[in-house]
Amino acid sequence: MDEYQKLRRFLNEFPIGFPESPSGVEIEILKQLFTREEAHLVTFLSPIPQEAKQIAKKHGLNAEELEEKLEAMSKKGLIFRTRRGGKTYYNAVPFMIGLYEYSVKKMDKHLAELYKKYYDEVFLEELGASNVPGFKVLPVNEAIEPNMTLFPYHKLEESIKNARKISLTECICRKEARLTGKGCNYPLETCLSFGVAAEYYIENGIGREITAEEALKIIEEADKAGLVHAGANSKHLSNICNCCPCCCASMKGITQYGQDKHKFLNALFESVIDPDKCIGCGSCVERCPVKAIELIESAHVDREKCLGCGLCYSSCPEEAITLVLREDREEPFNRMIELGTAIIRGKKGKKGKN
Repeated sequence: MDEYQKLRRFLNEFPIGFPESPSGVEIEILKQLFTREEAHLVTFLSPIPQEAKQIAKKHGLNAEELEEKLEAMSKKGLIFRTRRGGKTYYNAVPFMIGLYEYSVKKMDKHLAELYKKYYDEVFLEELGASNVPGFKVLPVNEAIEPNMTLFPYHKLEESIKNARKISLTECICRKEARLTGKGCNYPLETCLSFGVAAEYYIENGIGREITAEEALKIIEEADKAGLVHAGANSKHLSNICNCCPCCCASMKGITQYGQDKHKFLNALFESVIDPDKCIGCGSCVERCPVKAIELIESAHVDREKCLGCGLCYSSCPEEAITLVLREDREEPFNRMIELGTAIIRGKKGKKGKN
């Protein structure tokens, strides 16, 4: 079998896979990203970080030569690399979150068009196939009811302040949209990574290092612009995307394709409007990115649509809106591996019903 076909099958084994499309555009994407040798080598890795010498031993390769090649591939954003305790570990990554995001600095119009075609043909369906949301929505603290008892992972600002390392880069979704002539005017440099992910971005030149204060300023500006703050649906903070309703791979599944929010986003909070304070000005209706609020004398929230993003809060002149934790909320997964397992089970369960 051709190396690119083998790689496609390999990537399709991840929780969010890399399914075959009618046009075969996914193979063209792989050819843009990988040389034939790189495509071959990736399939020797696993999602679990390993040293080059472990991988080499398993596949009968020269350890020094392999490490040199893996290091070069990691610098190109084709695999992930972690350094700790004086040792370097490598692991394979999925298309999303992974290859797609890591290509932000090398994406041109041609690659952007390939990504868009793949999304339209099969990847939107793949993103929502499990009905397990891959992202959680985190509002700014000011929007939350002050007397609410919160866990640390509910607190966006506190999580950012406690981060060991932070990187900033462009939003891959908005950059793709601009290159394909479908862009918006929302801010572009808004994608935050933390910890080992930030180290990877910084060392590879994919993102630049910033302070916690700078990251909080990015969040503040993104909130004013009307962007939704979303991170991986686990308790550990690894990334924050500031998502627009028009370009974001998850958000546009809701806003443009009419799919249920739960396929993509875990809403931990919900907006509550005090009818005695509401003057019916409609500011929150215009501000809501998913049209979850309607005006019937006073504003009313459709909690089935509400993301709990808090954007309506900042638009209300009467301070009639607060956010509360949903009583029926699904808490984020403890670890990413648990999220991945749930996505796989969700996809298998869906197939069983067909």
